[in-house]
Amino acid sequence: MNKICLTAAAVSAALMSAATYAEVDFHGYMRAGVGVSGENGSTVAYEKNKVGRLGNENDVYGELGLGKEVYNENGKSFYVDSMLAVATDGSSDWEGLGVNDDGSDNIALRQFNVVAKGFIAGDQDAAFWAGKRYYQRHDIHISDFYYWDTSGAGAGLENLSVGPGKMSFAVIRDDSGDVNVNNLDVRYAGLGLWSDASLELGVNYGLVNATDDQDAANDFNDGVMLTAELTQGGFLNGFNKTTLQFGTEGYGEQMAGLGAGHYFNATSNDGAQGYRLINWGVIAPSSTWEIGHQLVYANTSYDSKDDHTIISAVIRPEYKWNDNVKTIFEAGYYDEDNSGVDKSGSKLTIAQALTAGPSFWARPELRFYASYLSDYDNDNAFGAGNDTEYNIGAQVEAWW
Repeated sequence: MNKICLTAAAVSAALMSAATYAEVDFHGYMRAGVGVSGENGSTVAYEKNKVGRLGNENDVYGELGLGKEVYNENGKSFYVDSMLAVATDGSSDWEGLGVNDDGSDNIALRQFNVVAKGFIAGDQDAAFWAGKRYYQRHDIHISDFYYWDTSGAGAGLENLSVGPGKMSFAVIRDDSGDVNVNNLDVRYAGLGLWSDASLELGVNYGLVNATDDQDAANDFNDGVMLTAELTQGGFLNGFNKTTLQFGTEGYGEQMAGLGAGHYFNATSNDGAQGYRLINWGVIAPSSTWEIGHQLVYANTSYDSKDDHTIISAVIRPEYKWNDNVKTIFEAGYYDEDNSGVDKSGSKLTIAQALTAGPSFWARPELRFYASYLSDYDNDNAFGAGNDTEYNIGAQVEAWW
């Protein structure tokens, strides 16, 4: 009898656990693979934000998220979200998720927040939130370049209906070393223009909140970043985005430095001012071809040193043999002048891919690739006497 009771209890607990798990949202991202290079052993990663990421990544990276709506009554809801990220070099079977030799962490808390909806009458999309989160990130996937990303711990109100668009307000912590900095983030999105076109505007203010002792010992400067992004839908069966950004002080440094609007440098005191123009998108000129691209031009000027300028161009055409097999090409080039130091390089990649659907964005995607890397200004970029390198390998990428 006791055995029967114990068995019944175990089955009941399992069913309850399964029912609870079924209500939990499981989401994430991963990439991993294996490969070799010509002169450097394992695969080499070279300036992927500037020349493209396909066949140009040598890490294992993953994000695992769990979320659950824990309350929904009387038109009001609370949603709890969480995420851990892990990063390793994939070199061995047993890889501890502790601290790397350089002191960086292999595992990180990326999100832990609560979102509350239904507290503004007649505006069900408006949401209050607090905690740590990815905050309305803007990126170019083919180069893994985040150009507007102020994620972190904070609080705000987003998607508030104001006129024809949505307004969002947030305060997000963005410390500079041991100096407290708060990023005041204001955005207005969804402003309709002509057919299938919309505009998003944003202002970020980096407010330095130093202690008296820190103020006495250092010269701190607040900074401003302005962003305007035009999105054109229905563009050659795809979309196109054009973004103009301007920044001062710590944000000014980030324009040519390809920063995202966080990791603000509170001690930037050389009058940095910068801007950048970004154009990227994905088009489908035919049923068998899709093409992703990025164009970036950025400039940062200083009071007492030469400008920092960069131009980058990446293109990724994909040919679909059928719904699940593609041949992918990627070519990238960049040229950079950082206070008189010249850097430039390129990458060419061809890959055969097995993918979960015909879309450019279909994932998982398993790729077998070959890449050729060139550095035009550093004869020793890939080891003594080597200004070129190749990668051959396989990689899988997925999100869900």
